Amino acid sequence: MLETNTNQKKDIAVLIPCYNESQTIEKVVKDYKEAYPDATIYVYDNNSTDNTAQITEEAGAVVRHEYAQGKGNVIRSMFKDIDADCYIMADGDDTYPPVPEMADLILSRKAHMVIGDRLSSTYFQENKRPFHNTGNRAVRWLINHLFNIDVKDIMTGSRAFSYEFVKTFPVLSHGFEIETEMTIHSAAHDLRMVEIPVEYRDRPEGSESKLNTYSDGIKVLKMIARLFKEYKPMLFFGSLAFILFIISLILFIPVLSEYFQTGLVPRFPTLIVAGILMLIALLLCVCGLILEVIVKKNRQIFELFLIKTKR
Repeated sequence: MLETNTNQKKDIAVLIPCYNESQTIEKVVKDYKEAYPDATIYVYDNNSTDNTAQITEEAGAVVRHEYAQGKGNVIRSMFKDIDADCYIMADGDDTYPPVPEMADLILSRKAHMVIGDRLSSTYFQENKRPFHNTGNRAVRWLINHLFNIDVKDIMTGSRAFSYEFVKTFPVLSHGFEIETEMTIHSAAHDLRMVEIPVEYRDRPEGSESKLNTYSDGIKVLKMIARLFKEYKPMLFFGSLAFILFIISLILFIPVLSEYFQTGLVPRFPTLIVAGILMLIALLLCVCGLILEVIVKKNRQIFELFLIKTKR
């Protein structure tokens, strides 16, 4: 059992969301039992149509069921139901082994979330599906620039969390965009993130990924836009206001120039459109300012709540 500086035993929970992973789940459970012999391993079966649940139970893990389809729904139930000092999240497809260092970083309070970085591993190979790697790079670039962080592997399912992170994280995603939401939540609330390289290996033959490059990619991008608006409203609405302001000027300046030359305003529709766009830009700025104050107040409330949840 891992111990902290106070030599008190700490509870470790291994969380494994599963959907049709009968081919690999037994090995995953055994690997994590060996790496964390005193941890409780929870496997949440998400409407599998194979014998994943039976194999998991025979392997010695605690089996629970989540009937709302989607990885985000499973993580929501896990975080709500389970209390522990350290949470290790893994996938049931056996694409990476357990890394005990993750628990050490959480239990020593050096991080609120530890990210298993597959991309820095010498074992990692580019995904063979078209546009999948391009999408990953685009998402990573967006998040790192919008939230001023430097995370190498945004989409990895290999993570560890503190009790404080789990109990203050509002799970809003339903599917595979959950990992991106976790990263943005940490960045927006200045929760400590640490990345460590993890070995990545291909799925065994016959095992297929449930991730859809296109539909899940669109969900991730929509979620990034929503959280950017919610966490940084002044920048979000200010950017829209600036665009409308520039368009308004482009429309208005020729009308103004013509008026100075002739004393006439023959293009009233253009002038009206320019005025409306300018008005909308001002309203967006006001919305951004008001929401920025609300976000700051919510941040203060979050910090107080974070103190109360400390174990």
